[in-house]
Amino acid sequence: MAYELEEQEAIGLRIKRRRLGLGMPQADLAAAVGKTQGWVSRVEKGRIELDRAGLVNSIAAALHCHPNDLISRPYLGSSPDEQWQPAAASILRELRRYDLTPVFDGTPRTSAELWSDMTRLHRLRDAAANIAVLRSLPDFFREAHALADRSRGHEREEAFGIYAVCCKFAHTAAHSLGHPELIAATCERAAWASRLSGDPVLPAVADWMRVWDMWATADWSDAIALADKALRGIEAEYEEGRPLAVRAWGSLQLRAAVSAARANNRPEAEHRIALARQAADRTDQEPAPVADRHSLTFSSGNVTVHSINVALEMSDQTQALRLNRDADPGRLEALPNSRRGHHRMDLARAHLWDGNRRQALTELREAERIAPQLVRNHPIARATLRKIVYAERASTRQQLRGMSSRFHLDDQDLFG
Repeated sequence: MAYELEEQEAIGLRIKRRRLGLGMPQADLAAAVGKTQGWVSRVEKGRIELDRAGLVNSIAAALHCHPNDLISRPYLGSSPDEQWQPAAASILRELRRYDLTPVFDGTPRTSAELWSDMTRLHRLRDAAANIAVLRSLPDFFREAHALADRSRGHEREEAFGIYAVCCKFAHTAAHSLGHPELIAATCERAAWASRLSGDPVLPAVADWMRVWDMWATADWSDAIALADKALRGIEAEYEEGRPLAVRAWGSLQLRAAVSAARANNRPEAEHRIALARQAADRTDQEPAPVADRHSLTFSSGNVTVHSINVALEMSDQTQALRLNRDADPGRLEALPNSRRGHHRMDLARAHLWDGNRRQALTELREAERIAPQLVRNHPIARATLRKIVYAERASTRQQLRGMSSRFHLDDQDLFG
């Protein structure tokens, strides 16, 4: 009878095959990721769930591959609504022909009209509707490209700014759905377009994107160094209190905090969270809402959920749950669904590690309700659900073993 590997076992088998292909002993892989040889053996046999992104990234870096190669991502859906690859291919085509004559019929709209229309992308991004974002972007790229080609001066700079922010939308969606080629291409083009935009903050936003990409290869120190480079680039604007610079500054500090946490550098991670909180306090004091043209959605609530994530990255679920209990519920509820979904996913992990499977499942179901596309495509959410399922199986198995023994059933081989 054919036996279909469960996802956890399949991941372990891919790790083993990759390691053997490199001629690497288990002991060397264990040393590279700071674990024991026995731990690596259990991972390869599918007996340990890899439910920490930093750990998956570290294993992939040691094996010289992309994390997606180990976890078989993207997870491809079967319904028409889940088909996003054609849109991704169209975006890649537009990004590759960035220095060729634009393909656009008619006259492109003004930059003001394009910025206004991009509020639709902001709403889709906030709702974690990543497939809809990808499907909307090819036309935006074509029109922004055409506007940059046909205009001059400030209008041309604004066109490049729109192009760069479109790259950011595509970059976020590609990360969420698992498309490494699109991730790399959008990051490169965002850096190119931001330098031509005349926007003093936008190059730092492009670096903020690149910090995220460095996590895939577990380059924690390089990620922090890049964040610091970007921070130096907007320091003057931050000190002047320019709202967009304050948001970018805080967002970069949060990226640095997660990088430090994954490097297990608690003092640095907590220091970065404190700096981000200072930026959030300045944002809270702004007299009127500011148009978030860079789509960073930085806020006090965002700092709170990142502080919880940072605690989890350092395997401190007790601290994570305490921070969540102390958090202002109103600020958390004000976050977009994309951020709230991530937060609930983190809480599911925290409760599971704390031994509360029932509450973990409740949080995971709430995460799925808030941001279904995001959560169903997230490897850590899938790993958390698998751990809950396997634990429930083991619990049920133990109850059945005891009952069978009391009934004196002669079928104990079932539990071997």
